[in-house]
Parts: sequence; C-alpha cells; structure tokens
Amino acid sequence: MGSTNLQEGVARRGLWRLMLRLPAMRGRLQILGAKSSALQDLFEAYEDASVTLERLLREPDGAAPQMIREYETICSEVENEVIEYCRGHSPDPTV
Repeated sequence: MGSTNLQEGVARRGLWRLMLRLPAMRGRLQILGAKSSALQDLFEAYEDASVTLERLLREPDGAAPQMIREYETICSEVENEVIEYCRGHSPDPTV
C-alpha cells in the first residue's frame, strides 16, 4: 500500500468522524471533500488528532490532563476550520 493510499484512508476516516460529529454538514463534506485537497488535509488532521485523543483517554494511568485538553482543543479547532471552509465554498460547481 503506497503512501497516497494510506493518506486517502486517513482522510476518509477523518471525513467519517466529521460526518458523525457534524451531521448537518454530511452532504456538503462529502461533495466538497471530493474536490478539495485543503479539506482532505483537514480530514487527515482531524483523524490524527482524534486517534491521539482517544489513545490518551484510554491510558490506564491517565494521561496528563493538559495533553487531553490540548487534543480536545485541536479537534475543536479543526471542526471549526471545516465548518468555515464549508460555509465559504459552494458544493455546486456552477455557483
């Protein structure tokens, strides 16, 4: 499996997570994500941050609270960037 396929898989998982987190934007995320490398990068970043946050939350001895807060903040910031991107771009190529 090449790095491009691996990156596409990470971006796809990030898209799925965002679709669950932002259900009102599902259709828009799919349409815009298929055309935008910038949005694909945000999907990848969201997947990476979400996976790290989940790992920190599962640590038996408890991760440092500041690390958990940091990754919660990162996830929230990426969500906000995705929302702003979607608001600023039309999924209709004729608009």
